[in-house]
Amino acid sequence: MDHIWLIIIGLLVHIIFFISIFDIYFTSPLVHGMTPHVTPLEPPARRLVLVVADGLRADKLFELDEMGHTRAPFLRSMIEKQGSWGVSHTRVPTESRPGHVALIAGFYEDVSAIAKGWKENPVEFDSVFNESRYTWSWGSPDILPMFAKGASGKHVITNTYPAGYEDFADEDASRLDTWVFDNVKKFTQEIKQNKTLSQMTSSNQIVFFLHLLGIDTNGHAHKPFSDEYLTNIRLVDSGIQEAVDVFEEAFHHDGKTAYIVTADHGMTNWGSHGAGHPHETLTPILAWGAGVKNPAPSNTHLYPDGFTQLWKLSHLQRQDMNQADIAPLMASLIGVPFPLNSVGVLPLGYLDNTEHYKAHSLLSNALQILAQYEVKEEHMQRTTLAVFFSPFQNLSGAKKADLLRTIRNLITTSQFDKAISITHDLIERALEGLNYYHSYDRFLLGTSIMMGYVGWMAYVLQLVLISHTSLLQQRQTTSNNRIHTSLVSKRWIKIGFVLLGLMIVALLVIQSSPWMYYVYCLMPVPLWFITVKQCDLFYSAACHMISSIGSLKLIGYISLGFIAMEIVVLSMFWREMISLGLVGITLWPYFTELRVSNWGLLAGWTTSCLSVAVFPLLPVVGREANINLVTIAGLLFIISSIAALFYIHSHHRSHSTSISTLQLCILVIAVYVVNSTWASLANKRGLPFINQCMSWIIFASSFLIPGLMPLDVMSRLLSTAMAFVAVFLLTSTSHEGLFCIALCYLMLFWLLCEHRLSHSSKIKLIDLSFGEELTLESGPQRRLVLDDLRCAYFFIFFILTAFFGTGNIASINSFDTASVYCFLTVFNPFIMGSLMLWKIVILFLLVTCTFKAIHLLQRLPNTSLFLVVLLLSDALALQFFFLVKDSGSWLDIGTSISHYVIVMCMIIFVMLLLVLARLFTTTTFGISGLYKTHRN
Repeated sequence: MDHIWLIIIGLLVHIIFFISIFDIYFTSPLVHGMTPHVTPLEPPARRLVLVVADGLRADKLFELDEMGHTRAPFLRSMIEKQGSWGVSHTRVPTESRPGHVALIAGFYEDVSAIAKGWKENPVEFDSVFNESRYTWSWGSPDILPMFAKGASGKHVITNTYPAGYEDFADEDASRLDTWVFDNVKKFTQEIKQNKTLSQMTSSNQIVFFLHLLGIDTNGHAHKPFSDEYLTNIRLVDSGIQEAVDVFEEAFHHDGKTAYIVTADHGMTNWGSHGAGHPHETLTPILAWGAGVKNPAPSNTHLYPDGFTQLWKLSHLQRQDMNQADIAPLMASLIGVPFPLNSVGVLPLGYLDNTEHYKAHSLLSNALQILAQYEVKEEHMQRTTLAVFFSPFQNLSGAKKADLLRTIRNLITTSQFDKAISITHDLIERALEGLNYYHSYDRFLLGTSIMMGYVGWMAYVLQLVLISHTSLLQQRQTTSNNRIHTSLVSKRWIKIGFVLLGLMIVALLVIQSSPWMYYVYCLMPVPLWFITVKQCDLFYSAACHMISSIGSLKLIGYISLGFIAMEIVVLSMFWREMISLGLVGITLWPYFTELRVSNWGLLAGWTTSCLSVAVFPLLPVVGREANINLVTIAGLLFIISSIAALFYIHSHHRSHSTSISTLQLCILVIAVYVVNSTWASLANKRGLPFINQCMSWIIFASSFLIPGLMPLDVMSRLLSTAMAFVAVFLLTSTSHEGLFCIALCYLMLFWLLCEHRLSHSSKIKLIDLSFGEELTLESGPQRRLVLDDLRCAYFFIFFILTAFFGTGNIASINSFDTASVYCFLTVFNPFIMGSLMLWKIVILFLLVTCTFKAIHLLQRLPNTSLFLVVLLLSDALALQFFFLVKDSGSWLDIGTSISHYVIVMCMIIFVMLLLVLARLFTTTTFGISGLYKTHRN
């Protein structure tokens, strides 16, 4: 029962460590209680038409085709004759929800909010739609409702098509856009016939929102260089032209309509998004109509990316902006208040108005950002003791008042250029201040979590030293002349830590801190109390290691361990380091007794290690589908499974051929389903229903069939691998299937090598059973030795190899929906994401089940190697905690945080994986008649 409590406590501690990163770096940027600010002058437009072409890349819209013709003649003519254009730079993650929130509400949604819902608002936020008098929108049921539910009234009217329309296997996904354009036409016709609607639309501050999902859907299904994607751009161009015509006709060509065309995100060449590739972060922005500046000749400034020349648009001025800048642009054009939480800066280069109007608009923009700053400053000042409060010096009360007074005086005296320049400076300072107060508690929380890590690691280490090594026995046999903490000292230590805890609670109460702050700040107290009480134990352990190993040898081991851990750290940044690590691991058996007479085993180990080492050097999976490789992987595994079954049969340790044959048939069906599904999709016939049913049946059976097998190690591992690989093949699109097979072989040879070197080497591997685990726990238990560190490290390294072998952080984040086409093609982010997560977990389970078998071979209690793995993983997580950045580019910050989150997830996953592996390796359903076991 002790190890169960240890797992529960460890899981809770690591969940706290994991959650802490959200409170430190992913807190919501939203604040409330600000007063809306609006430009006090007459706006140039009465209405705005916003068109968002979901998934549209800037280059695919602006570039000329191979014949030198544009794919979007209407939009190109707007750029050249009537409007302004540029590139909108998005932030990571490049997904639909955060992209739309940025361009309509003007702020970059925190990741925790994104994770809470794709269609619902986890938090209330203001938007241009909410500030408008009326907004009519047409498009996806995944995007439109969240802005309607975020509105303060019922003035945001949505018109969505059924969710089932979003089918990646649809013969023509552009029908999603056609639906929008058709309904816009019906709407403009209804304006003429419906007097109430005519009165509503004739008001000012009106927004029409067209969300076009066809390009994104075709990009996922057919890739952005496909005919379907490029043809969809042409369809969107002609549809926008028709929509402009009907809007102009409906409003009698009054010249009071402004138009903006942009995209929420782009798309990689391999049809995914969600990461930071330039093809995802560079989206088009075009504006024309009322209040928008006409085309201007190119100035001397040339963008270093070279795209302007490539797109044959170097003769026209290009004006780039951040995606959040679109919201204040829309607000300024139609004269609505700037969204309360917007951090966008009004792009004055797009406005065709007087300098007076521009200066006033930018000042209103600054006041709106400044209002957020003041709310945050007031909150921090109210919740922090005066002695500890450190205000943002660059925008103190006096400086703020002086800047505002100067700007207003300059506007009054018509010195608009100077006013605009100083206003930009004020906005920059306000944004810096927002970030300063937003991250104000990071040092406190970061220090608490760091102390918690060190305390937890010390606690785990003392558990290992006391319960799983021979050190305690040796200490009992030695003299009592060692350093011991007296009872009086322990009493004073206890009193000191109690006072420390009370002082922390008092400070948090005075500052009205959130309840999670109490958890973060108090968690290190009991952990460090236990650590300080056991300081003599760590001293004894250090002395024992020096005396038994020797100083030089110990330094060598520490250096080797440091290099090994750094390879793991560097592999997070460069996948190629996994290959380097595998090459190093290949040499391991040659320094053991295996080198004497086990050349066949060494050859298999070397070949499997080097085979797996090839995959991190290949491009990440998802860029191009190659079903032939999936088929080859399936056939190779079927042949390998048949050979393994024959081997088990020959040693009379087999279940009956009925279940073996069933699993082989499942593998064959899986290979057939993959090929049949992709052939059907290529012919635009959609996902066959029978294939979908078979895929889900195979998925469900993978949880049940291993439990029908005997508990023999070889039989159970083979059955589990066959069940997992069948599902993995269904979610494969390229060489990841071959990687799975190579990983299975590597796990096999790892098991064989460890068996030869283990205390169970005299027992045939075929005779070992997972059922012995319970007897092992109740029988005599071996103590940990230094070699067990290597086994624990291999487990961690192979888990990371499984994760990064065919992908990286970006590819995991921007998963390709094509991987789940055998299960479903209609867009469902939760089911698709869950299937993709299970695809990764399958590889983890292959490694973890092997580790469980090795654990059995080592004759160690369940908690021994687990504690060592936990200790090494925490050391890794602590290093990534120190590597977290809160400055530099947003992508750098996000990547560093992603590394920490991945390692933390891995630690929590390891705890859960060991439980899952235990279920898959030891659970038996005991259904009689389905199999029989032959004994010698």
